[in-house]
Amino acid sequence: MQDRMAAALKGHNADYVEIRIEETESTYLEYRGPDLDNIGRNASLGGNVRALVKGAWGFVSFNEPGDLRKWVELAVAQARLAGKESSALAPVDPVQDIVEPVLKASPASVELAHKKALLDEYNGIILGTPGIQTSNISYGDSQKKVIFVSSEGTRIQQGKVDVSARFTAMARDGSDVQQCGLSLGSIQDFGVVEGLQAKIADLAKRAVALLKAPTAKGGEYTVVCDPILAGVFAHEAFGHLSESDFVYENDRMRQIMVLGKRFGQPHLNIVDGAAVPGLRGSYKYDDEGVKSTKTYLITEGVLTGRLHSRETAARMGEKPTGNARAMNYQFQPIVRMSNTYIEPGKTAFDEMISDIKEGIYARNWYGGTTSMEMFTFSAGEAYMIRNGKVEEMVRPIVLTGNVFQTLENIDAVGRDLEMSQGGGCGKGGQMPLPVSDGGPHIRIRKCLVGGK
Repeated sequence: MQDRMAAALKGHNADYVEIRIEETESTYLEYRGPDLDNIGRNASLGGNVRALVKGAWGFVSFNEPGDLRKWVELAVAQARLAGKESSALAPVDPVQDIVEPVLKASPASVELAHKKALLDEYNGIILGTPGIQTSNISYGDSQKKVIFVSSEGTRIQQGKVDVSARFTAMARDGSDVQQCGLSLGSIQDFGVVEGLQAKIADLAKRAVALLKAPTAKGGEYTVVCDPILAGVFAHEAFGHLSESDFVYENDRMRQIMVLGKRFGQPHLNIVDGAAVPGLRGSYKYDDEGVKSTKTYLITEGVLTGRLHSRETAARMGEKPTGNARAMNYQFQPIVRMSNTYIEPGKTAFDEMISDIKEGIYARNWYGGTTSMEMFTFSAGEAYMIRNGKVEEMVRPIVLTGNVFQTLENIDAVGRDLEMSQGGGCGKGGQMPLPVSDGGPHIRIRKCLVGGK
């Protein structure tokens, strides 16, 4: 196949051309309350061609790879219609490599009946908890082989495996509805969804307990975020601002996101890197055939890096970081995060809360939105901190603020580190792209909390 792809790339009047072919098998199960709403297996084969001519891209996706040259000619013709400038791609060395996934327990080796029986058990635990009204469960796994060949001589074959699951328990008392969720995933191990009985039972009990929990009074608090919520903040509030296509296309962000500018205190370090192994956002090569890296976005409080494709790196005079990613062969690669996290610091959790007279301990995530540098996040759980101790549970809170002010107000970074691997990132109509995010516990002074 690689020889056929390489032959199809020859002899075209284009600055650059690439072909990507994917073969995928997937399994999915979805529950809505007691009903198994969706179950099945899919298999797909398809590919795409990207051609660059005078600064413009032509893109064609296909399901029949028989006449590859025809698809290349079509992509080149499209690019030629729009091309009016000079093409710019940051140089990379051609690569020839085969990358196989490193697995502990492949989901492909597990029968669909076993997956269903396991999820049936978890759903029964949720629905059998007094006070629970309903449940939502979604599970998916996939095995993918991707072959990438470029006109520059790169030939890469990569195997990719992904497992993900989301469990939600919803409790109701009259018109009052509360919920708790658990997300998890892995690129190595089906076992991540096994042995969850105790966690699922606790999830359901917490949803019921929220019905009797009070609502925190709204206002400005010192807030301690757990690693999961710290990771969501790093990804949603700051990570997207570090994607260089967004920065390059936005004059205001180019003025704000200047390398060398201070955004936080010296204990703050934020990283994105697919080269960090074993996480859902990990890979050896991105969808442009660029080797993955570990990029420090913030180093000791100073903006030191951002995420690039080859094109954005060339246009901004920086190095590619291996962050051009596509959801599947139907989409073009765009600049995306991989594994985004805050690095551990030196503060113990007990020390972090010891001098807080009245604050909030926020855990897990429920949802959120960002608009430029403004963010609004909903925590999945919240507890009052009183006189240096974590006390009563309160209903989930909403955190709102300016990301740059909030970064400056992070005055303590914990020693621990935990990565959340159950999420998926959305951008440009491509979602849910597998990513992970995380961090240690962090303390934020003067954080605006919504409540009564």
